[in-house]
Amino acid sequence: MQNVILIVHLILALSLIGIVLLQRSEGGGLGMGGGGVMTGRAAATALGKITWLLAIGFIVTSMTLTILAAANSENTSVVDRLTSQPAPAETSEPAPASDDNLLPPAPEGDAPLVPRAAE
Repeated sequence: MQNVILIVHLILALSLIGIVLLQRSEGGGLGMGGGGVMTGRAAATALGKITWLLAIGFIVTSMTLTILAAANSENTSVVDRLTSQPAPAETSEPAPASDDNLLPPAPEGDAPLVPRAAE
């Protein structure tokens, strides 16, 4: 159930982005240029109505997903779950010494430590 609502939520989000990008710009910040947001009456275009429907659907699915997530969660904190886990099992392998630096072992004899040039 939660997956279906999540998929519908994602489709609504993408559709809302697309519809908003299709609308024409009125210019001016916050609709100051041609009277959009700041006037008493908004334009009742088809794209405006679709935008409102998608926005309402997006908000409803957001709240539904939040309610479902809260119902499925445990009443413990994440920190409590991290500290209540058992300690990892001890390994029989000794810890590396502080001077080990993952370099290959030194060559035996008087071989130089300079890498060979590519041939």
